[in-house]
Amino acid sequence: MKLLEIYAKMKGDINKIENELERVVSDEQPLLSEAALHLLKAGGKRIRPVFVLLGGKFGTYNLDDLKKVAVTLELIHMASLVHDDVIDDANTRRGQLTVKSKWDNRIAMYTGDYIHGQALTQIAQIKNPKVHEMLSKALVEMCIGEMEQIRYFFNTDQSIRNYLLRIRRKTALLLAISTQLGGIVAGCAPQQYNALYRYGYNVGMAFQIRDDLLDLYGTEKQIGKPPGSDIRQGNITLPVILALEDAQVREPLLAEIKRIHDEGDRADTSRAIEYIRNSEGSQLADELANRYIEKALAVLEHLPSNSARKHLVEIAHFVGKRNY
Repeated sequence: MKLLEIYAKMKGDINKIENELERVVSDEQPLLSEAALHLLKAGGKRIRPVFVLLGGKFGTYNLDDLKKVAVTLELIHMASLVHDDVIDDANTRRGQLTVKSKWDNRIAMYTGDYIHGQALTQIAQIKNPKVHEMLSKALVEMCIGEMEQIRYFFNTDQSIRNYLLRIRRKTALLLAISTQLGGIVAGCAPQQYNALYRYGYNVGMAFQIRDDLLDLYGTEKQIGKPPGSDIRQGNITLPVILALEDAQVREPLLAEIKRIHDEGDRADTSRAIEYIRNSEGSQLADELANRYIEKALAVLEHLPSNSARKHLVEIAHFVGKRNY
């Protein structure tokens, strides 16, 4: 089943979250509103809000409460994208101009801060202290993950462990707490919301690995940015790390990465991509992503069999095979 088919079955609730997102980022300050709405209108998979809703279906489903959590997590994700685009000097995202490209870095940074602030006003309406504890810990870890990514830019000696810890913090944690907080707000037992956390974590790890593979194999139309953007920005991802372990391509690939570093933003990455494709790196990365999906599916066996579990299974399969 395609992701859009899953979303179609939840259309009413997702539309309410979409409307709430638009309401929350609209402000009397016109430039902040325009910039935030520009990012919102660019779209996105809204996988975090969907995870919140599906997590909530394992307990007492209350859309008013779940909506606050879903909006909060999507806003935090949006804020991180605005800041990422400034750090990465990215001109496009999802095929649209980034906030920093359409305006400038200063507007982008304030827009990210504004969106983040609005997220906090939403979650403040949830009185459960565990929700705030989980969210605050995740935010700290996300910031550490972003700093670690910067620290390892163009570092070709980093380990697989470094990479996995970085994507755990940068991507997987927010997906993990999406399902978990949905369960907590819905009154699930700890055994259930902890299982939901593990599901979201494993899907999140696979999601990021697949994202890194798409950067090497996808078209600009598919991924909404030029292929090879990660290497151009100095982000050494799992397929690259694994390719560097292949003796046949290591030296020419190292030379290409050094050239890209020296040439900067306009560097041609096609030869580097070709070396990676000709190694076992991509296949090994794909196999690891599949193992994370298998772990996510195994976790679901500990949850009640209902329509939400079925949708989580379908989403896991989609993430494992996604090409956009």
